[in-house]
Amino acid sequence: MSSPPRSEHQQGDITQLLQDWRAGDEQARERLIQRVYDTLHKLADRQFARERSGHTLQPTALVHEAFINLDGSRIDWRDRNHFYATVARAMRRLLVDHARARQRAIRGGDRIRVELTGSELPAPEPHADLLALDDALERLAGHSQRAADIMELTYFGGLDRQAVAEVLGIGSRTVDRDLSLARAWLRRQLGEGT
Repeated sequence: MSSPPRSEHQQGDITQLLQDWRAGDEQARERLIQRVYDTLHKLADRQFARERSGHTLQPTALVHEAFINLDGSRIDWRDRNHFYATVARAMRRLLVDHARARQRAIRGGDRIRVELTGSELPAPEPHADLLALDDALERLAGHSQRAADIMELTYFGGLDRQAVAEVLGIGSRTVDRDLSLARAWLRRQLGEGT
């Protein structure tokens, strides 16, 4: 999934709704939910397309939980891309927490599988366990926080390279280079664990 359509009016409208919501305007919160819900649900659907069937957490629940987690926070929203990046991180945390809880409940069996593919990948990448991927992303952040952020925004957030560049305030060539390095690094890391 690429970044949601970005007309200047829509981007500005979402940014204004975010700022109004942060200022305490509950009507802005409701309008924001209506405006972004379909995009968030597509993002969640994308995550679940990579996982095993019969998952006990569903895309709608993931969207609602992510939004509830953000609802009480006092985030200084910069713009629409910052919002989607923050939601992507919240979804990642929820999926990882759910996987850890499930693993604890069944003591190590039936690990959740995900695919390392992004919106701009020409070929499928190897499957990886969600918990192993999360651990590898944490280790990658120790080497290059920016590369880990780019991978997270692309993989979990479904943002295209231009949106990632805008969120992080870097050029799209830097996104391409760091994403390529991050994928290679993660392949090595995840390959060593199997």
